[in-house]
Amino acid sequence: MHDVVIVGAGPVGLFLAGELALANCSVLVLEKNPQAASPFWALPLGMRGLNAGSVEAFYRRGMLTALLDASRADAQQVGAHPDAHEAPAPRDVSHFAGLRLDAADIDTGALPPRLPGPAMEGIMTSLEAVTGVLEERAVALGARIVRDAPLEAVDQDGDGVLARAGGREYRARWLVGCDGGRSTVRRLAGFDFVGTEPLFTGYVARVVFEDPAELHLGFNSTSTGMYLRTPFEGHLGMMDFDGGAFDRSQPLTRDHVQTVLRRISGTDVTINEVHLASSFTDRAMQTSTYRNGRVLLAGDAAHIHSPLGGQGLNLGIGDAMNLGWKLAATLHGTAPANLLDTYTAERHPVGAAILDWSRAQVATMNPGPNTPALRQLVHDLLRTIDGTTHVFRTTSGLAHHYDLGDAQPTVGFTAPDFRFGDGTRLGDLLREGRGVALDLTAAQTLRETATHWQDRIRYAPGPVANDLGLGALLIRPDGVVAWADGPDPDPEAFRRTATRWFGAPTA
Repeated sequence: MHDVVIVGAGPVGLFLAGELALANCSVLVLEKNPQAASPFWALPLGMRGLNAGSVEAFYRRGMLTALLDASRADAQQVGAHPDAHEAPAPRDVSHFAGLRLDAADIDTGALPPRLPGPAMEGIMTSLEAVTGVLEERAVALGARIVRDAPLEAVDQDGDGVLARAGGREYRARWLVGCDGGRSTVRRLAGFDFVGTEPLFTGYVARVVFEDPAELHLGFNSTSTGMYLRTPFEGHLGMMDFDGGAFDRSQPLTRDHVQTVLRRISGTDVTINEVHLASSFTDRAMQTSTYRNGRVLLAGDAAHIHSPLGGQGLNLGIGDAMNLGWKLAATLHGTAPANLLDTYTAERHPVGAAILDWSRAQVATMNPGPNTPALRQLVHDLLRTIDGTTHVFRTTSGLAHHYDLGDAQPTVGFTAPDFRFGDGTRLGDLLREGRGVALDLTAAQTLRETATHWQDRIRYAPGPVANDLGLGALLIRPDGVVAWADGPDPDPEAFRRTATRWFGAPTA
């Protein structure tokens, strides 16, 4: 019997597999596709933006350098600028409904406390680069991947889950569905899935234009929809407000793609060839819970929405980072009561907010007589410091906050990347997937107390280059601040918080 069976070998499933294997859990990943690669994962159609929160997750698990190298190699293969994987250009940090933000209008003082470090901003990468790095890590840590194994049945009891896939049966103590927006796990395990129906059919394609100069670069809003043309040769995106009627209902022929593009762009542009094409909608749906007995969901299996703003991949990585250590602690018997319940409690509101964020963008783009006035209003708001800062906080992943019952300003947010005198950073200390007790006082007040959780919490005494006026912090394995105190930290408060998140002390 495995500890965990994960269904889906995409970025979320592979990230979670690595987290569980890092914690010495036996992990099996079942993937329906026979091959690891997909042409839709390579640039340009596989282009994705990782926000600052996701980049921080890769950094804290020691994968950021490998990801940057893989992203650079991908960009060079398709002829992009060799630095295309780096942080977004200073004056192009994000967008809302195709309306760009100006980095000069961001009020950094209104963001949660941060310190300079290797993971400060988002990067552009590809699904191919992301999955390659994540699979290499998961396999190196001991996770096993079985391909060409479509899921056929899921049955659970009080002791575990039986999954039948590819004609074989697999038994595990837990099963996690990371199998995308059309999740088989979600359906077979009986999760409800509710939300709003689509307003548009979206398209991404790699084509050969006869006359590319007919189309402007960037996002282009028109009276009938929106199209996007990027610097990648032949890379095209479109949103056709047809109520989602076309999505996957018919073949994506050259004639159809050209007809839609001409209608949306208002030009006579000609497409000579369509190499690759796919469609999607802005359907926004979410399960009411991310857990049903011993079956859990993460990523698009738990929530779907339009790709506007590139939040889907980032949301899924956040799910995996949050769930991994909690499920591992549950498996090892060290988790406090109801720890696994905090997965839904913390991640469901984040997902719901992203769905609303997507809906708001669609409403701002939906063609109609009132749309130009609405877009002008949004444009004007984005030219203000408060408006730009609000959008950046949301899209960067820096504003995600879990209500942990403590009003201290850093609690519930991602931890600042403190730097110690020897050059070590907090990100380095989190690589092994344990919690970290930062004791920044010269008195090392928490040393004795922290030793009672030394199998689950790493003790790290200061000083640090900038302590932000803090004396001590307890950081969860996912990098979230669970507790923080001033220059004279209270060991008893530390003990209570450690017990809440890491279970009873061992000594």
